[in-house]
Amino acid sequence: MNRIILLYLIAVNLLTFIVFGVDKWKAVHGKWRIRVSTLLGLSAIGGAAGGLLAMYVFRHKTQKVLFKIGLPAMLLVQTGLLCYLLGAGMI
Repeated sequence: MNRIILLYLIAVNLLTFIVFGVDKWKAVHGKWRIRVSTLLGLSAIGGAAGGLLAMYVFRHKTQKVLFKIGLPAMLLVQTGLLCYLLGAGMI
C-alpha cells in the first residue's frame, strides 16, 4: 500500500510539474492555454508540491493570488493528511 501511494504521489507531482511547464511554454508562444481548473485540479489531487515547484522553476503564475496562496495551502493540507495517515498506521 505504501509503495502504491508513493508511486501515485511521484506520478501526480511529475505530471503537474510538466503541465505547468507546458502551460508556460504555451503562454510564451501565444498558443491555446491549459485551463486554470486543470492546473489547480492536478494540484488538488496530490500534485501541489509539483505545481509549487513548477511555479518558481518556470516563473509561471507566481503573481496570481489563487496560485500564490492556494498551492502552498494545498501542500500544507496534503502534507498534514499524509503525516496523519502515516502516524495512524493507515499507510
